[in-house]
Amino acid sequence: MHTDLSKFNTGDYHSGAPKLKTLVWYLVNYYIMNSAFPWPYGFKSRLLRLFGAQVGAGLVIKTKVRIKNPWRLKIGDHCWIGESVWIDNLEDVELGDHVCVSQGALLLTGNHDYKRSDFPYRLGKIRIADGAWIGAQTVVCPGVVCGSHAILTVGSVATKEMEPWGIYTGNPAVAVRERIINE
Repeated sequence: MHTDLSKFNTGDYHSGAPKLKTLVWYLVNYYIMNSAFPWPYGFKSRLLRLFGAQVGAGLVIKTKVRIKNPWRLKIGDHCWIGESVWIDNLEDVELGDHVCVSQGALLLTGNHDYKRSDFPYRLGKIRIADGAWIGAQTVVCPGVVCGSHAILTVGSVATKEMEPWGIYTGNPAVAVRERIINE
């Protein structure tokens, strides 16, 4: 048996929005969210809400951010989303309060079932709990829950649940120590 990508189809997957809304979002995403122009954070927050995202107070959202489906996105209060973050949310993504997603991070809710020749989607929701920090150039894979105040260090790949207050590093990421916040 061999992989046969000509047999791929999206099956019963639906983005969760009508086609016209999706098309308009792709234009807004390209020209405003994914732009190098520093649009005001409040303006970008209002656009996300307009397209169905739940966005809390105080969102800091930098330039060159890509969001596939804002209607599948929930962002808590006082979150930071860094430059060139890609939220590839074919499924739901939830950021708790005071979450930092650093530059170049990828939140990836879908991949493919490599055991089947037609390569169908495998999807999983991502939840990043209050106070967690997703470091620069990291990947959070489908179905991962990042516990409260957990840290994923620079360049790491989270493939499994990250326990609260843990610091995770590597590919795949493993716990290396406990996070301690000194006042």
